[in-house]
Amino acid sequence: MNLERYLGTIEQFLRDTLIKTNLTGYVLGLSGGIDSALVGAIAAKAAPGKLLCLIMPCDSHESDAKDAILFAEQFNIPYQIVDLTHSYAVLLQEISTKSLAAGKPIDPLASNNLKVRMRMVTLYAFAQAHRSLVLGTDNWDESYTGYFTKYGDGAADLLPIVSLTKGEVYAAARYYGIPKAILDRQPSAGLFPGQTDEGEMGVKYADLDAFLLGKDVANAVKARIEHLHRVSAHKRDPIPRPEPFIRD
Repeated sequence: MNLERYLGTIEQFLRDTLIKTNLTGYVLGLSGGIDSALVGAIAAKAAPGKLLCLIMPCDSHESDAKDAILFAEQFNIPYQIVDLTHSYAVLLQEISTKSLAAGKPIDPLASNNLKVRMRMVTLYAFAQAHRSLVLGTDNWDESYTGYFTKYGDGAADLLPIVSLTKGEVYAAARYYGIPKAILDRQPSAGLFPGQTDEGEMGVKYADLDAFLLGKDVANAVKARIEHLHRVSAHKRDPIPRPEPFIRD
């Protein structure tokens, strides 16, 4: 199956899911990046008038919201801006104070992941109010390496593009006509200044794509990818449980 046909499969999957669940639509967080834009474009085509996008600045660069708005307006998708910056500052201060009192400070990774989890809570509040499902934006590279926040951007009802490599995401984005400003952005979660996906993972998307597609990559690259996959298994696996209680 070629990519164009598979995108049609995703569109049909989204249409069928609404019928199956008897819900009214989808809610999607727009980051200004390519993954959320692609999911938005697919959903807008699959279910016209049934997609609501949320743009959720949270101590983030203004260009993120600018590009998210650019996409939503170009595709004529309704959106709401929910600025979480103040709420994040208040919550982080409270958590930091109490965590320090308990003997440990909140580290930068935990404080950055708090932003992502606040966005997840916001998405689900809207989804419940609007009888909708939350669309996730993880691609195959992110899912395999665990490059997502547990119960943050990893929390969703559906993962429409989880079978696509990053390269295929770009190809699909061009197919749907995603704005050039978004195509040209360096992939980043935008959680702190200078952050990039590739810098944080320690591997380039081109190498990740090659590995996932069964092509040869350098031994050091292979080892890094396998390490990321191994240590992030808890993000993909079901929540561990003890053996069932067998009643007498």
